[in-house]
Amino acid sequence: MSTIAPQLLNYVGGEFLATEQTFPNISPIDGRLLSQVCEADEALVGRAVSAAKAAQSGPWARTSASERADVLMRIAAGIERRFEEFVAAEVADTGRPVEQARRLDIARGVHNFRTFAELIRQSGGDYFEMRAPDGSDVFSYSVRKPHGVVAIISPWNLPMLLLTWKVAPALACGNSVVVKPSEESPSTATLLAEVIHDAGLPEGVFNLIHGFGPGSAGEFLTKHPDVDAITFTGESRTGSEIMKVAAEGVRDVSFELGGKNAAVVFADCDFEAAVAGVARSSFTNAGQVCLCSERVYVERPIFERFVAALKEKAEGLKIGYPDEPGIDMGSMISRQHREKVLSYFELAREEGATVVTGGEVPTFGDARDQGAYVRPTIWTGLADDARCVQEEVFGPVCHIAPFDREDEVIERVNNTVYGLATALWTQDLGRAHRVSRQFHVGMVWVNTWFLRDLRTPFGGARLSGLGREGGRHSLDFYSELTTICVNP
Repeated sequence: MSTIAPQLLNYVGGEFLATEQTFPNISPIDGRLLSQVCEADEALVGRAVSAAKAAQSGPWARTSASERADVLMRIAAGIERRFEEFVAAEVADTGRPVEQARRLDIARGVHNFRTFAELIRQSGGDYFEMRAPDGSDVFSYSVRKPHGVVAIISPWNLPMLLLTWKVAPALACGNSVVVKPSEESPSTATLLAEVIHDAGLPEGVFNLIHGFGPGSAGEFLTKHPDVDAITFTGESRTGSEIMKVAAEGVRDVSFELGGKNAAVVFADCDFEAAVAGVARSSFTNAGQVCLCSERVYVERPIFERFVAALKEKAEGLKIGYPDEPGIDMGSMISRQHREKVLSYFELAREEGATVVTGGEVPTFGDARDQGAYVRPTIWTGLADDARCVQEEVFGPVCHIAPFDREDEVIERVNNTVYGLATALWTQDLGRAHRVSRQFHVGMVWVNTWFLRDLRTPFGGARLSGLGREGGRHSLDFYSELTTICVNP
């Protein structure tokens, strides 16, 4: 049973605050009202930024890296103590299967705090010795300092995972933060504020504001002149607008944006593993992962067999209530987003696609019909320049096309304005290394998907993003590096 409060509050300067203006948080599972969310106005956003700025002159500014690591460990332990509350909140907001929330979303949230706690403990700067022209010794070293106030705007598709992926390194590096979660998924962020409050952070180090984007909390936050850096995960178009705003003051930005990711399946692959892998990379979380494979290229000798096998796999996925045994796929985030996805289903037919399976809304005959469900969908027959092959759908859908040559598929994979990720399926190790280097993306998976050591860099190219986070790359983004040269 969900423990979400009937009203979700903002958290500013160490206080939980209600506002007169609220908006409804609606369940994508059955359309019921989950909570009323207090929307932050411009004055409250300004108050949050001021509290964050003030925290940079208080006790938080004097903490060591080891002390901040201890704080992150306390937050991780606090999430674990309330683990099932976080699971219930995440499931209620998103409609994802309970087991996915347990195994991936909330577990990763805990892991993010612990990972960056250990990384900041072990981090160090550069140190060099040289001889000056006059024969004296010169010692040069770098030190890591916080930016100051970091604005964190996180998306609705993996709310807890992606929020903690940003909050943990920002706090580890000594920043104070103002967080705006998506209006579609505000619940776990509010629970996180409670955990952080109980962990004993100084007032103003962590602030949470609820609201929307343009003309609301998101715009007020990114435009505030006292914000020193901005990190955003979401649509490419929104990232472009934030980048324009960030140019005022030349503030640091990190963007993880959209994708139209490819999966490439060579004839020498482990066939069953490739089918299972592409089903997972196309339909996980109802296709609402920026890393999902919406374009699938299969070497011609196994094309027909692969299409038939993926069709069988897709039709075997169990859709329903998040807590049903054996559930594979829950709802989409909202009926509004489902309408966008359904419009692409219609467009695909207009563009001449063959609908191999799906393309419709399931009927349950119960409360789920008020939710936001859609069937996993497979297309074939579209040209590479079709809108449904070029534009991000962000739903449980993929288009499968045959290819004949290695150089051909590399060119087709790169034929996109995006550059986030590619999944490659082959048992030829030489080919795996050779081809992976030629994809213009930030991430290549070989014979797997959504598996990564958190110490490695993550980010996209072109319209898929700017900058890299993960491991020391996160520590670099959330810090200012100062070089000190000493000539004793």
